[in-house]
Amino acid sequence: MITPTELYYSKDHIWVKVEDNQVRLGITDYAQTTLG
Repeated sequence: MITPTELYYSKDHIWVKVEDNQVRLGITDYAQTTLG
């Protein structure tokens, strides 16, 4: 598995990407699979 270096991860499988003046949030593939 390749982990992008520009993302910050929480212990709850949430990731954050900061670009310019914007912040993007998402959940990991594991969380998507587990939550359905």
